[in-house]
Amino acid sequence: MKEINGMPLRRAGKSGVLLPAISLGLWHNFGSVDDQDEAERMIIHAFDKGIIHFDLANNYGPVPGSAESNFGRILKKNLSAHRDEMFISSKAGHDMWPGPYGDFSSRKNLIASCNQSLRRTGLEYFDIFYSHRYDGVTPVEETMQALIDIVRQGKALYVGISKYPVDKQIEAYRILREAKVPCLLSQYKYNLECRSEVEGGIIANAAGEGSGFVSFSPLNQGLLTNKYLNGIPEGSRAARPDGFLQKEQVTADVVETSRKLNEIAQKRGQTLAQMSLSWLLNDPRMTSVIIGTRNVRQMDDSLACLQNLSFSAEELAEIDEVTRGY
Repeated sequence: MKEINGMPLRRAGKSGVLLPAISLGLWHNFGSVDDQDEAERMIIHAFDKGIIHFDLANNYGPVPGSAESNFGRILKKNLSAHRDEMFISSKAGHDMWPGPYGDFSSRKNLIASCNQSLRRTGLEYFDIFYSHRYDGVTPVEETMQALIDIVRQGKALYVGISKYPVDKQIEAYRILREAKVPCLLSQYKYNLECRSEVEGGIIANAAGEGSGFVSFSPLNQGLLTNKYLNGIPEGSRAARPDGFLQKEQVTADVVETSRKLNEIAQKRGQTLAQMSLSWLLNDPRMTSVIIGTRNVRQMDDSLACLQNLSFSAEELAEIDEVTRGY
């Protein structure tokens, strides 16, 4: 297995692209309201640890767009000489700016968004640009043609899709394949407490198409950590009224599931978070898992999952039993 700085590299589907088993997402903790010094430390530390894939979107912040701006500033200051060693992604399709063109997945939105994202990051191109979602309105043909043209204009090397339902996923693959701009990566929410949609056909479709697969929210917004095993701690995402994770999601059933999974993790010599990441990477169809992190220490804790990626049949069966219904 190839690696860089101790980080295993995995092939993205049937392509020539290798990605790190662990990637860094800038959804949280890299916006204008966050600690800029810590953000800089995390990005530099990630690169030093072999995390050469950085995952952005046009609306990451807060404020929307600020994660891209901050990443571009940190890249220029510290890592510009290493641009060709990095794989940088961005996406568009969610609400970003006022007016009718700042949301959804039209050609107007995607191409304008890509241009804005390139300006914010200071990049000449993205390694991959995603349609961030199927919006339920825009024809898939229109969205895919925009992605195809973004590649042909030299603004991205590859394209991907995120959060597309099964039928639209298949349609998107077909359109891209026929245009000879195949879908390099399929990015979906997938974790031990969010399994049924992906395992209901999505990951199999990606593998059949030759598309790599990337998991975001691998720790279920922190529910697959030790943080919520005894209630909602002060200062956590669920404790904030404006947070993406709402306290109503921290149900008794979810907490009990996390507790049972934590018992399995302890027997493996791992934290719940580490086992959750290892479980995802145990699937050979998984190209990379995107982690979020608040600081360097938390990042290193997640990276420790790489020390134990194998599972016994008994462990997998026990995990399946605990997570049945998810």
